[in-house]
Amino acid sequence: MTSFGLSYDYRCPFAKNIHLHVLSALAGGTDFDVEFIPWTMSQGHRAPGAIDVWDDPAHDSALLALAVSVSVRDQQPEFFLASHEALFRARHERAIRLVDLSEIEGVLRPVGVDMERVRADLATRRPHRVIGENYRAMEAYEAFGVPTFVVGTDATFVRYMKPPSGDAVASAQIIESLVTLMAHQPELNEFKHTRVSN
Repeated sequence: MTSFGLSYDYRCPFAKNIHLHVLSALAGGTDFDVEFIPWTMSQGHRAPGAIDVWDDPAHDSALLALAVSVSVRDQQPEFFLASHEALFRARHERAIRLVDLSEIEGVLRPVGVDMERVRADLATRRPHRVIGENYRAMEAYEAFGVPTFVVGTDATFVRYMKPPSGDAVASAQIIESLVTLMAHQPELNEFKHTRVSN
């Protein structure tokens, strides 16, 4: 079994691409053991000296989709994978900003999520604390963006340009090749094409 952690923020199109590949592979029966790690881009953009964004209600709308996903992941895990895909697709394919609970509810109710449970969980701010805990844990790897894979004791940021084609096997091969490279070639620190392919 291939095991790895993978960070996400629904605002990032590159996180969308790689997470949809992972979800495609999982739906196709690939034996991946994935820890989905919420990570917020907002923390790195806060004003100097400002409190952490997960503790600041002024940032709640920006963190809302992430907090909702944490709630679903932890309290309704049977709906997490479908919710995860639905939120990424809503943000990047339907241009839904995901900053209002009513629009998120419109995305997740068809998946089967009990939104009253989510609302109750959000009211305790437990999901916000989890976001903070995950962000601080990723600081040990000096993570700077999403998606970042955690394989063993190392972390690797990946920018993959294309979403899945619908071929679950192809998606599995992409993820497997990336994780294998991370696990067995830690000396490869940076690998970047000079141009984006068509």
